[in-house]
Amino acid sequence: MRIAAVEVRCCRRPADRFVQSSLRTSDFKGFEFLVVTLRTDDGLSASMFGFAGRSAEGAGKLIADSLRPFLLGRDPRDREKAWHDFRMADRWWGHLPIYAYGPFDTCLWLLSAEAAGQPLYKYLGAYRDAVPVYASSMILADLKHHADEALAAKALGLKGYKLHTPGKSFADDLHAHALTREAVGPDFTLMSDPVSCFNLEEAIRFGRGLERLGYYWLEEPIFDEDMHSLRELSRTLEIPVVGTEVLAKHPYSVAECISTRVVDRVRADVSWTGGVTGVMKTARLAEAFGVNCEVHTSIFHPLEIVNLHCCAAIRNCDFFELLYPIEGFAFGLKAPLPIENGMARPPDKPGLGVELDWDEIDACTIAMV
Repeated sequence: MRIAAVEVRCCRRPADRFVQSSLRTSDFKGFEFLVVTLRTDDGLSASMFGFAGRSAEGAGKLIADSLRPFLLGRDPRDREKAWHDFRMADRWWGHLPIYAYGPFDTCLWLLSAEAAGQPLYKYLGAYRDAVPVYASSMILADLKHHADEALAAKALGLKGYKLHTPGKSFADDLHAHALTREAVGPDFTLMSDPVSCFNLEEAIRFGRGLERLGYYWLEEPIFDEDMHSLRELSRTLEIPVVGTEVLAKHPYSVAECISTRVVDRVRADVSWTGGVTGVMKTARLAEAFGVNCEVHTSIFHPLEIVNLHCCAAIRNCDFFELLYPIEGFAFGLKAPLPIENGMARPPDKPGLGVELDWDEIDACTIAMV
C-alpha cells in the first residue's frame, strides 16, 4: 500500500452559515480551513480537516508544496518513520506552522486503521468507550452570559464548562467566574482559560480567587513559553495550572514542562500537535510522570471526532472539550457528534467511523492546491 495522491482543498465557511450566538464577539468573517485527502494505490482514501489560520489559500499552498512530495510513494503504515523524517525535513527547509502536519498524520492513521478493519481508538489501543464532555465558551460580549451558558450546558447533561474571559478587567473577569459558580452550584465542574492575559503576580491573585470558588483548573493564564513564570505559578497555587497547547514540536518541547512541572497538566490535540502521533506521544510521556494530558479542542468537528478517538485511548485525560454553543461548530460531519447524557462515545466502524459531509465541503471549497 503506497500513497498515490495527495489532495489539499482550501475552504471558507461564511459567517452567515454559523449559529450567530456563537459569534457574539468574534471578529471572524468566516472560518478558513483545509481538507486533506490521501489516496493509496490500492483504492483506499482518507480525508481530514486542517487548521488554516486566517488564509486557507495561503496556508494551503505552503503546506501542500511541502507535504505532497514528502508523502507520495510512502506506505501509510510507516507512520513512525514519516514522523521522524518530517521532523528532520521541517528543521532543514520547512519551518511550517504548528498545524501543518496534523491532518496528514491523521490520514495516515485513518488509512491504517481502515485497512486493519478497526475503529481508530481500538487500533490505538482502547482504554474506554465513553469520555465526559465539557463546554468551552467563546469570548462573550457580556461576561454575565457565562453563567447562562454554564446553566444551559449543565441542563444538557454536559460535565463541565470553561470560561474564556477577555482579560480587559481583572475584577470583571473574576466577578464573571463568581457569578458562574453561584449559578451552577458547588458541584458542577468549572474551568478558566484567560488566554495568556496575565503576568505572574496577576495570575497568582487570579488563581487564588479561583481556588476560593472551587474551580477545577486554571489554563494558560501566562504565555506558554514563559516557563519560569509558569513553574513558579504551579508551585504557588493549589489549583492545577494547565498549558503547552501552542508550543511547537510536541512532545519534545513539552518534555521539560512535564519533568520539571512547569505546568501541572499539559495540552495536546490532533490539529496543533502533529496529528494522532503527536497526541499519543505527548500523552504517553506525560503518563510516565504522573501528569494528565488534557486533549484540547480542534474547533472543527471532523477533527474533534479524531480527538475523541485519542481521548478514548488515553487514561490520563479527564475530559473531551467542545467549543460552545456546540451547534455553532457542527459542520463537516454527516451526523452530529455522538454525545449522550454528557458522554461522548467514539464510533465503532473502521477508521474514523463516521462520514464527512462532502456537500458542505464542496460548498465551502474556494481552491484546490
